[in-house]
Parts: sequence; structure tokens; C-alpha cells
Amino acid sequence: VNKHKPWIETSYHGIITENNDTVILDPPLVALDKDAPVPFAGEICAFKIHGQEMPFEAVVLNKTSGEGRLRAKSPIDCELQKEYTFIIQAYDCGSGPGGTNWKKSHKAVVHIQVKDVNEFSPAFKESVYKATVTEGKIYDSILQVEAIDEDCSPQYSQICNYEIVTTDVPFAIDRNGNIRNTEKLSYDKQHQYEIMVTAFDCGQKHATEDVLVRVNVKPVCKPGWQDWNKRIEYRPGSGSIPLFPSIHLETCDGPVSSIHTTIELQTNYIGKGCDRETYSEKSLQKLCGASSGAIDLLPSPSTTTNWTAGLLMDSNDIIFKFDGKQGAKIPDGIVPKNLTDQFTITLWMKHGPSPGLRAEKETILCNSDKTEMNRHHYALYVHNCRLVFLLRKDFDQADTFRPAEFHWKLDQICDKEWHYYVVNVEFPVVTLYMDGTTYEPYLVTNDWPIHPSHIAMQLTVGACWQGGEVTKPRFAQYFHGSLASLTIRPGKIESQKVISCLQACKEGLDINSLESLGQGIKYHFNPSQSVLVMEGDDIENINQALRKVSYINSRQFPTAGVRRLKVSSKVQCFGEDVCISIPDIDAYVMVFQANEPKITITGMDHFARPAAQFESERGVILLPDIRIVSTVTKMEHPVDLRERDRANKQVVVEEMLHNLDFCDVLVIGAELDPEQECLELDHGELQGKHLDATNSTAGYSIYGVDSMFSYEQVLRQLRYRNWGTSATSDRKFRVKCSELNGRYTSNEFNLEVNILHSSNSNFMDHVNHMIVQPQFLQSVQHPEGSVSAVHNSVVPSVATIVIIICVSILVFVITLGVYRIRTAHQHSSAEHEGAKENEMDWDDSALTITVNPMEKYEKPHQTEEESEEEDIDDEEEDTTSAESDDSEEEEEEEEVIVQKGDKQNATRQEQL
Repeated sequence: VNKHKPWIETSYHGIITENNDTVILDPPLVALDKDAPVPFAGEICAFKIHGQEMPFEAVVLNKTSGEGRLRAKSPIDCELQKEYTFIIQAYDCGSGPGGTNWKKSHKAVVHIQVKDVNEFSPAFKESVYKATVTEGKIYDSILQVEAIDEDCSPQYSQICNYEIVTTDVPFAIDRNGNIRNTEKLSYDKQHQYEIMVTAFDCGQKHATEDVLVRVNVKPVCKPGWQDWNKRIEYRPGSGSIPLFPSIHLETCDGPVSSIHTTIELQTNYIGKGCDRETYSEKSLQKLCGASSGAIDLLPSPSTTTNWTAGLLMDSNDIIFKFDGKQGAKIPDGIVPKNLTDQFTITLWMKHGPSPGLRAEKETILCNSDKTEMNRHHYALYVHNCRLVFLLRKDFDQADTFRPAEFHWKLDQICDKEWHYYVVNVEFPVVTLYMDGTTYEPYLVTNDWPIHPSHIAMQLTVGACWQGGEVTKPRFAQYFHGSLASLTIRPGKIESQKVISCLQACKEGLDINSLESLGQGIKYHFNPSQSVLVMEGDDIENINQALRKVSYINSRQFPTAGVRRLKVSSKVQCFGEDVCISIPDIDAYVMVFQANEPKITITGMDHFARPAAQFESERGVILLPDIRIVSTVTKMEHPVDLRERDRANKQVVVEEMLHNLDFCDVLVIGAELDPEQECLELDHGELQGKHLDATNSTAGYSIYGVDSMFSYEQVLRQLRYRNWGTSATSDRKFRVKCSELNGRYTSNEFNLEVNILHSSNSNFMDHVNHMIVQPQFLQSVQHPEGSVSAVHNSVVPSVATIVIIICVSILVFVITLGVYRIRTAHQHSSAEHEGAKENEMDWDDSALTITVNPMEKYEKPHQTEEESEEEDIDDEEEDTTSAESDDSEEEEEEEEVIVQKGDKQNATRQEQL
């Protein structure tokens, strides 16, 4: 009989691992029945679970012992439900096999907890994280990244660590995902950082995908000029180019009341302080309208000016460097002894502080006794950074004190920079111009006049000649520094206008469209236009004004290289002296090398004239058709940019116009004999031009800065006279021209002139009508400013025409003689035919015809000779004037050969 109901625990706690079906219960699932061991009534047949759709089931493992097991009917997912609670009851088997009269236990509570498995990886909430920081700061946290994990348990769902994957970045991250910078960031160094970050859960499972973090660095607002280029390129001939076309000032919203800006072009290391014309001092003075008569004491070394040959020299700019060991003696006769009461000394000087505590005098120019005594008649020297001019007047009736030493104290004398000095002497007043500015002497000392003596004087440069008070005369008081363009002009002083022109720079700062600067802008240039000061109240007006500042170089062939630029600014704010600081701009202008011109001289290079023309009062014009052309070679880039081959660039030769500064017509061979020959030029031809000329037995020199056309006009009027022609048969001349004092030189154009004496005059009568033929002497006219290829016109010389006539007459005489000989002797000689034909062959260098009178004349040969004569005449017209001398000599040889003949055939000679 089933008397008792089963018994189970009142509560159970179970754990199930997700994705598993076994539940581990505590205590174990066991039901007891007091009816045991009665069959059926004491056995446990089932466990029943009460609850809605519970995913569990309980099974009986052993009916007798009442042991059971709780298991999951389907996979359990912790992420869906972490815990389950339900009621369970045990049932016995009843009173018989049919299970009737079964009894059930009391209800027991079962609480099951699902155990998590780390199946999910962390994932970041955002795909990209962005942040912006200001440079120069250290942040505790720039931004926070956050990752999540879908696991259900705290162990696997919590993020325990974050890590920066990108290496070598100035950032760190903590366990909470806060990113901070480890050092101060710089906008100039890097504008943006991109870093990759990963996350780990507490099970040390890392994120499947790293996240990108962008950190933008924002510059601190720095006051200063913005949007300018450090390098500005300048090509010769560009005119005026803006230096800072897009510049503007950033003031960081400061309350600005005024802006003061200084733009400085630093060119003190270019040439003599800036880019100036490198013409000779004589040419420059002529160009600037200076009085004539200046004597160059430091010219380029040459055969006539050899006293500068031993000095250290920079040949590009004719700069002489004195190292305290050198001096130059000016030969006697170069400078007159009496300079009069008015004269001018000009020079460029670069000088530094004098060495030593008690500095000695450093002589620039000195005129002292050559021997016996040590008296200085006049001198210009530097002493303790003072410029001193000494002038001791000669003794006359008034034996009184007179001004003798004039002292100037200027900082520029020892600043190691180039400066232009002009000493104007109007005794007793002496005025100094330094870089165009007038300076009066701060000290004038008087001295007695020098008594006259028979002692000769020595003029020196770079040191003073000590002729007395020493055992052997020598140099003393050496100069340390650089000198250039040292001239002295006796009898005249220079005007302020000429002095300003002589020292003017050819490069400088400029302002485009001054009228558009605006009312609120004040500006000021220094005299050389290397410094520009601008001031204004409005920032935008200053920006606009600075954009108009430009660089200009008016030289056609400027000195290539770097010109440094410095822009310094001061800003004032309302109620404050100085509110913000503006950094200086350091930039530079890169001046490119100009295309090098090729100067070519062409014209008639050989002619002959009768002696009577050379002996006439006007003489003979040497260069009637001389032509001076300058060309420049340029590389033309192909239009198709895809063609990168340099071979595709076409070379283009263009004619260009520029000035010349001298042309020399030199005599080749023996110098001119002034007793019987000379070169002449009407000085009226030089009027209205910046040209001057000097004449000597070595040739004729025309100098001054002027156009090639002006030089052509003057050279075409140069005449050669020879009133002793009997001793001269020919003369050779050479023409050479220069630009920029020899920086660019022309070809050497050689001219040969033949003097035809009376023996040749009979030929001239026949060719006078052929001397001037329009078709020969028409020169190709090139209008000024045109750009075209250079064409050299070949003009045949008179000598060529004379040769043609002479050869024609000679061939006629020879043909007539041969005809008569061969008429007398009718037998032919076949052996001589080949020899005759060879002898009658034409030599390209000159006419060579040799006729053997012993040859027999035959009819068929006559036509051959006539045809050969026609060919000879045609070819003779193509011979050049350079062949004429050889032709004349060979013609004389022909006559001798024909006249000698064979002594055994006197009759044949008479017939010939």
C-alpha cells in the first residue's frame, strides 16, 4: 500500500555552462520514499518541472535509489538569460505497475545560474575617433575611446585594458580609454597624427578590429607675416617684380593702432656694395656727363698701363686688394705736376679697422719726393678710421700759413663696406662726398708752404714713397683694404649730379603704382633705394602696400647671385607701447645669369687703293661698311610637354641690342710712323654721343658707353693717311670691341689694306668704273630693335676686280703667243698633251698657268684652251681677296717662265 509520499530537498542551486546540457545541482537531485523497499510504492518514477517553457528536463536515473539528473533540453545562451528559477516535484510509482495511486513530493525551488563562455571580442563604439588640440600644451585627456563586449559575465564583458598599436607617437592611453599626449605638439612639425588603438576584455581577448584615432594639431595664433616665399627668382630683363604678392599680417585679434615696417635689400657683398655698371671709370664718367680729363690711376693692366700689373686684383670688377705689402708707382707724365687750385679725386674704398693699438697712416694716394728728401706734396690717407687729405702748396710771394690737412671722421671708413668717396678741391676749401652726401672736415690744420727744389716727385698708390731719411728709398705707410676706380681730374671739380650718377646702384627696391598706396601709408626710401620704411594705421592698407614692393635691376647683364631680403616690423596697440612681437622675414632674391651675347664684327676685310688716295688730305676710309651685331643663343622648349627629351629643344639665335664700352683699331706689325702715316677721325663725329677717342702709333681707341649703331657710325669715318707710300705696300689692322669692360668681347676682325703704286696705276684706269658697284656695296639693313638671324654680307674687294682684269689680259697674251708658235710648227707632239692639260688645271688657291713655248699647236687643242680660259675666268670671279697676293706673285712667275723659254730657240721667243 502506498502510504507515504516522496521527499526531496526544499531548494536546489544549479550551474550550467552555456552551450552545454548538463546542470550541476547542489545538493544532488535525489528523492526518498518511506515506502521502500516496497516495490512501486517505494520507488521514484518521475521528476516534474513546473514553469513556463523551461528549457530543462529532469530524468530519473535509478528508481530504487531515487537518484535523478537535471539537464537542458536545448543549448543555453547566457547572453539571452543568465538565470532560471522553477519548481520541481518528485513522483513515486504508485501502488502497482499501472502507476495508480501515485503520490508526489512537496514543491522544491530550483535556481540555476548560467555560466558564461568568452565567445565575444571587444568592439569599439565608434569607427573613427577625432580630436583637435592646440600646439604647445600637455593634456590630461585629449579624448576617450570606449569598447564593449557582448559576453554576459562581468569577467568577459568588461574591458580591462586599452593599448596604442601605432609605434613612435607622442601619445599614451589608460585602462579607461583616455588618450593623452606625452610631449608638447608642434604644428610646424606635424599637422595631424593618426594612431590605431585596440581593447582587451578581462579574459585577455583583444578586439578583432583596431580603431583609428585622428588628432589634429591646431597652431597657436602667432603674430607674424604669412603667405610669403623665401626664394624670389629674378631673370634679367624682367623689369620690376613683386617680392611678396600674397603677404598678409596676422595679429591674433590684437588691438593694433599702428604698424612700422622696414624692408632692407642687403647687397653689400655684390661688387662694390650693390650691382653697379662694371664699365671702366672713364666710360662711366663720360656716361654721367663728367668733365673730361680724368686720369685713371688704377686701370686694368695692359702694355700701356703696366704699373698695376703686380697688384692683387679681382678682374671681374677691376677691384685692387692691398694687403699692407704692396704699392704702385705711377709713371712720370701720367699726372701733370701742377694740379691747379681746382681738382677732383674719386675712388671706391672698402676698409676695416686699422690693426694695432697705434695705427700707422694707410696711404691711398701720395705724391712725395723721389730722392734726397721725404716731403709729401699731396696725399690721401686713412689714420685711426679718419680720412685725411694733405695738400702742401708750393712757396710763392706770400710766405704764410695755409690750410694743409683736412680731416673727416666717419664710421663708414672702417665698416668693411664699399663706399664712394669724392674729394673736391677748390683751394682753400676741400669738400668730401661720401656715397653722394656732403661732409665738411671736422678739423683743418695749417702748415707752411713747401720751398721749391730741383727734386723730382713720385706719385704712388697703396703706399707712400719714402725717398729721403732712409738708406735706400722704399715704400712706407702701406694701405690695408680694397680700392677701385681711383681717378684724379686736374683743373676741374665735379657737380653733385655727376657724383650721384657715378655711385648710383642699378638695383634696388621699388613700389608699383604709388598712386594706389592709399592715404594712410607713409613711406621713405634711402638714397640707394636699398631700404624702404613704411608706416600705417590700418593692417589691410599695410598688407596692400607690402604686396606692391618689388625688386628691380636695370642692368642688361646683371651680376648673378643671391640678394638677401630682411623685413622687420613693430606693432603698437592702443594704450600700450608694444603689444605683440612680429618675427622678421628672412628671404632672398635669386638673380639668374643673363644669356651671354656673342658680338660679331663683319665688313670688307681687304681692299687696295692707289697711293694717291692715301696721300690725299682726307686719306682713305678704313671701315666703310663695318657692321657690329650681337646675338644670343636661347634654348626653345618644345610645345608638347610630353616630350621630355632635351634633344628636342631647339636652339634659337636672336639678335639683341646692347651698348659697347670700347672699340680698338690696332695696327698689326710695326707701329705707325708718325713722320709719314696716321689714323684720323673728325671729332665732330663724336658730338652728341657718349664717346671719346685716343690716338697713338699703336692704333685708335674709341671708348664710352653707347649703342652699337653709334660705334658703327664713328668707325665708318675712321681714315688712314700715308704721305710716304713709297716705303709701304700694305698695312694690316685689327678691330676688337667690348661690352662691360671686357666681360664680353667681339671677334678679332682683321683688315688688310694694299697701296697700289704707279706701276699698277695703268690697271686702275680700266677698272675705275667697276670699283663702286651698287650690287656689291649694298649692305643688308637691319632696323633697330628687330630680332633676326645674323647675315654676313660678303663684299668683294677692289683687289679682286683688279686681279680679274689682269688675268684676262695675261691669258689673252699667252693664247696669242701660243697660237703664233704653233702656226709656225705644224707637227704635233702627242707626248706633251697630258702634261699640258695637267699644267692648265685650275688650282683652287690661286691662278697657275705655265705654258711651254716648245709645244706644237694643233687645231683641236685651241677649242680646249678657249673653253679652259672661259672656265678660268668664271672661277676667277669667285676667288676671295685673301688669294689676291698669291695670284699676283704667280702671274709674275708666269711671265718669267714664258720670257726665259729655251735659249736654243731664239726665234720662237721673238715670236712669243
